[in-house]
Amino acid sequence: MTTVAFQGERGAFSEMAVLKYFPDAKLMPLKSFQDVFDAVERGDVDYAVIPVENSIEGSVNESYDLLLQRKMSVIGEVYQRVRHCLIANKNAEKKIRFVYSHPQALAQCRGYLQKHKLEAMPTYDTAGAAKTIKEKKLIDAAAIASKRAAELYDMKIIEEEIEDRKNNYTRFLVLSQDEKSIINEAGAKCKTSMIFSVEHVPGALFGILGEFALRKINLTKIESRPKKEIPWEYNFYVDVEGNMRDKVLREAIRSISPKTSYIKILGSYKKAKFH
Repeated sequence: MTTVAFQGERGAFSEMAVLKYFPDAKLMPLKSFQDVFDAVERGDVDYAVIPVENSIEGSVNESYDLLLQRKMSVIGEVYQRVRHCLIANKNAEKKIRFVYSHPQALAQCRGYLQKHKLEAMPTYDTAGAAKTIKEKKLIDAAAIASKRAAELYDMKIIEEEIEDRKNNYTRFLVLSQDEKSIINEAGAKCKTSMIFSVEHVPGALFGILGEFALRKINLTKIESRPKKEIPWEYNFYVDVEGNMRDKVLREAIRSISPKTSYIKILGSYKKAKFH
């Protein structure tokens, strides 16, 4: 049976993303992103699914940093619709004072929390917040988590869809230690992800992006993250449309490689449907 690791507890949105991509997988919930990458590298699991960006709050920086540091291939992606619920113990007080959740979830519901004068309490995971409230029998606190988490931990839903923006999606990447970057499905629309850095000189980034533009290769994302060892210099995370099997994309990679000080191809994979 396929085994898949994710960060968080059962009922987390990460778990929902895993089940969307691997419906019959054996799941391994883990406390941290580092634990997830470690599990793949040790061979404890076949795959990992990690969040990399949210449509409202932006990038998950720790995920991007680990993609740079670890030897991992991206073999797929998933878009997961995020519908936040305020959930509490069934005997909770009518007046909730504290709300526990992951910092990203708290940020996505900032307007709701301010409107209802609720104090945000950051935790490591959305479903983990619900589990903690259940185990500690808190009656003046609630969690921001999924409807699935409420069902799993037998808690009541105070209010559904409390996120400030309803077009709330998180993008997840599917990772494997084995390089599986060639898409065999005929006609599949693909993406390729890579990381590169450039010399700190005028026009360096423009020269690289121009190689994609000349070949009419569409960039779907570009993200900069600071280099840890050199202040004010950056690594760039780029997603482009296309498969490394495509001649035009291979030519572009060959053209930009001499212009980079570092380049790492994370993998080619089938483009997920956004719905």
